[in-house]
Amino acid sequence: MKKLLSAFLITAFMLGTPAVAAPVFEGHAEFSEQYKQMEQELFTGEIEHLERKDIIHMTVSQVLDGSINIEGDEFFAEVTNEVYGDKGVIIPKGTIAHGRISQTGDAKRLGRSAWLELDFDYLITPDGREIPIEGKMSTKLHPAVETTKIIAQDVGYTVAGGAAGGLMALNWLGIEAAIASHGYTIAGGAAAGGVIGLGMALVRKGSEVLIAPGDEIRVKINTTVPLPVYKDTALKQHELFYPGLDINISNIEHEEDPFGELNTITITVLISNLSDKAFSGLDMALVNDYNKTFRPSIFGDTKMMFKHINPGEKSVGKISFAVDNINRNFWLTFFDRRSGKPVAKISLDNAYRNVSAKTKKKNLKKHKQKTNFKKETDLFDEI
Repeated sequence: MKKLLSAFLITAFMLGTPAVAAPVFEGHAEFSEQYKQMEQELFTGEIEHLERKDIIHMTVSQVLDGSINIEGDEFFAEVTNEVYGDKGVIIPKGTIAHGRISQTGDAKRLGRSAWLELDFDYLITPDGREIPIEGKMSTKLHPAVETTKIIAQDVGYTVAGGAAGGLMALNWLGIEAAIASHGYTIAGGAAAGGVIGLGMALVRKGSEVLIAPGDEIRVKINTTVPLPVYKDTALKQHELFYPGLDINISNIEHEEDPFGELNTITITVLISNLSDKAFSGLDMALVNDYNKTFRPSIFGDTKMMFKHINPGEKSVGKISFAVDNINRNFWLTFFDRRSGKPVAKISLDNAYRNVSAKTKKKNLKKHKQKTNFKKETDLFDEI
């Protein structure tokens, strides 16, 4: 039966008279209307240009390791800072970038570090648009900068070796021999130590490169791309409010923890509690877009951590949270003490748009300091 049906359909197709009426696709006008409506909701109608001079801040979605990855490997990154034109945002935070490792360089003697060069060819915005771009990012230092850095490190090795050699000569031969020889024993030891230190500098190998999720990379754009300008309302994150609880975040600072890691977010917040619940700093947390919760940190500002805000009271102060990736989206979340469920969620991204330009500049400067992409030596490799 199936063979007969197949033969019939083939014959009908060859004769140009289809056995089954061709389906009529409808709804094109409806799709166009929906698309136009979406455009009206998202964009202002104005066009700006992503220029050659623009830098896009991103973080990678997976580890890029110079000792493992090879040329041609693909990866994805996420835009961490909104890109502005003169009239508004043209690339929102959260846009996904597709990249590929275009070149690699191994770590070499004389302290020359490994390096990676990354190429980017398109972006995918949160509203689903694919934008072709040409972007590049390299961890390789400028030759002059790298040479200066290597010389400074090698001088450090030589000086350290000389100091160690002088101390060894003084310990072995004694202060009397040093006086009797008018210091030549110490000088000889220092010279020998300097030679040893110079030898260490010559054989010293540079560090491997590693870019991990949370590390911020800066991608230089090589093309000019026309883009629509987003409305402010289109980029706002969803929030949850509780009747009578008014929360105003006036400042958001990015800070280092005691170990030098840039992983602390300190918030200045004004709370007016006219609700039927009492809250304290310990009822607050930061929740990210992966639904991971971060409680207040004892290593940051603790002014509000132990404060109680009863119904009818107001409180203003700072509170710090240590997070795993400072570039993610976060909500300041208030939890009900009895049920443990969130009753209010305030978006830090929404609040950050109203933070002062001075604070934003300060935060950006701290992010720029964390760009050496140096792979730490595994202690087990040294055994």
